[in-house]
Amino acid sequence: MHALCTLFVFCVLTSLGQKALGSEIINGKKTQKRSMKYMASVQNNLQHICGGFLISEEFVLTAAHCAERNPSRVVLGTHNLKKMNDTMKYEVKKMCKHPSYVNVSSGKDIMLLKLSKKARVGKRKISLIKLPNKKMNLKDNKKCLVAGWGLTETNGQMVDDLRVVEVPIINLEKCQKLWRKLPGHVICAGGYGTKNGICQGDSGGPLVCDKKAVGVASYNRGYHCDYPDIPNIYTDIFTYLPWVKKILKENDC
Repeated sequence: MHALCTLFVFCVLTSLGQKALGSEIINGKKTQKRSMKYMASVQNNLQHICGGFLISEEFVLTAAHCAERNPSRVVLGTHNLKKMNDTMKYEVKKMCKHPSYVNVSSGKDIMLLKLSKKARVGKRKISLIKLPNKKMNLKDNKKCLVAGWGLTETNGQMVDDLRVVEVPIINLEKCQKLWRKLPGHVICAGGYGTKNGICQGDSGGPLVCDKKAVGVASYNRGYHCDYPDIPNIYTDIFTYLPWVKKILKENDC
């Protein structure tokens, strides 16, 4: 069933129904109305399946494994998924998965969604988030933010309001020892040494450090979101900037 659990060890965080993949925020709080206006709800024809974030008027960045749930639209401009209207819905014109992506265990879990029309950036409810223009020095225990819609505890209930929580960066060497096997070019944050982290429904959402999106939520361990556990895994955006910029420049993939 999709990219559920590789080797029965970890599970990607896409969303819902059948105790699915995805994820929400553990120990988070409701996001302030005028903050994080770049957040996107990636949806299929039925429901929210992943998070994402707007990086240009025509592209949303998310996780490659979210493609397995057949995203058909993106919702921008609301923190409450019960309070959305047709003007907030943008059809997905094209999915641009990283060409070397195979599955979450091999990494490169990053994807751009081209929208069918330009987002109304600059309006009161929609904005872009910046990407890092250089390799950021993410020191151990640096506090960053992650946000999403979904479960607030293992096997818990969905929420409609966007939630956000502070998570610490986990030293990559320590993360490697705890996981034993990690794909390349990832960032570890939350889930370990803290009760805060991601859970089913947050896949594709941004790890935000110093107001920049530095990572894409990829996976945690199985369906387990009762932390402290082991670190959550994010795709390191900086590594893939040349690929992202090429698509944005050419407006295609």
